[in-house]
Amino acid sequence: MIVAVALTAAAGAGTVLADPGGVFAGSDNPWPYDAPGPAATPVLAAVGDIACEPDNAENAGNPAAVKCGGAGIGGFGAEYATAKQAAGMKPSAVAILGDEQYQVGKLSDFEQSYEQTWGGLRMLERPAPGNHEYYAYTKKGDNEAAQNGNGYFAYFNGHDSAGTPNAQGQAGDDTSTNQGWYSYDLGHWHIISLNIECGSAAFNNDCSTTDGGLLASETSWLAQDLNQDSSPCTLAYWHQPTFSSTASPFTSDSTEGAAADAWWQLLYQHHATLILNGHDHVYSRFAPMGPAGNADSHGIREFIVGTGGESLDTVLPNTPNLQAWADQYYGVMKLTLKPSGYDWDYESAMLNPSAPSGTPATYSDTGSGRCNN
Repeated sequence: MIVAVALTAAAGAGTVLADPGGVFAGSDNPWPYDAPGPAATPVLAAVGDIACEPDNAENAGNPAAVKCGGAGIGGFGAEYATAKQAAGMKPSAVAILGDEQYQVGKLSDFEQSYEQTWGGLRMLERPAPGNHEYYAYTKKGDNEAAQNGNGYFAYFNGHDSAGTPNAQGQAGDDTSTNQGWYSYDLGHWHIISLNIECGSAAFNNDCSTTDGGLLASETSWLAQDLNQDSSPCTLAYWHQPTFSSTASPFTSDSTEGAAADAWWQLLYQHHATLILNGHDHVYSRFAPMGPAGNADSHGIREFIVGTGGESLDTVLPNTPNLQAWADQYYGVMKLTLKPSGYDWDYESAMLNPSAPSGTPATYSDTGSGRCNN
């Protein structure tokens, strides 16, 4: 089923030009879809933190430790495993939760790593960017310049002969006034993809949500989009989480923390059901929470799915409201989006090759929830 959509200037006011199966009820991101499956219960696959840096001529001067094949990096084996797992879900769409391509997301890196594994799902992918697509990388002896989203947009939106990204495309707008935030409808669900990389030159290093800068514009757009949202169920995703399971429970003191807090507050006020994040290279499921991180039966459930293939982190098991977690597996989340609820199914695709002896070969976390409206 091929769906064409049209972009409008108003938030959330996209118009479907053709949708014979009714899977997508609207979108403000102009891109054709192939969305198999019953319209009432589309499947959304979700994962972030995916592709290792290729060991190519352009990266010859970079340390081996940061490339595919480096110690602790999942590499192509993990990427292939998660891509195959996602394809097997026959998803209606794929939410990519940032850090698609390490270490700084150059176009050539995307083409020689991400494309080789996840490229087969490209026409279904609905990405959000991560810090590795925007910021410089200066760890482990590396020293790579910030790309400010250029490789990300060039890969997903296409580019001219000089590699300059198209201004519109699959990843949303790439302009001075919109850095790739957009929304779309999937079945009975309204879904929002956001860009939280506000500590970058593309955002003028401005992470205020209220001062009239680019991030403030994005936050105003989010508020307008939510005001126009009449769907029974709402889901949003971006890269850095509001509540982390690998560092402190709150990320408010991070560069992007104020944005994450403000967005959670807006989504809570509008009775959103789910928030998806990456950044932490683990799988984590939280109890529904209010904006302050308190358990709240009418709150938003957060899933962190940063297990796409690049590497793995360590969970702090005593994190407040953490209900399930895994930090020794690569894998993809499957969400079945019902008219008034959802099923989640996280299955491991590959065990960490350096997992401690005795670690179970597989991991699974499944369950169901209802929408907040």
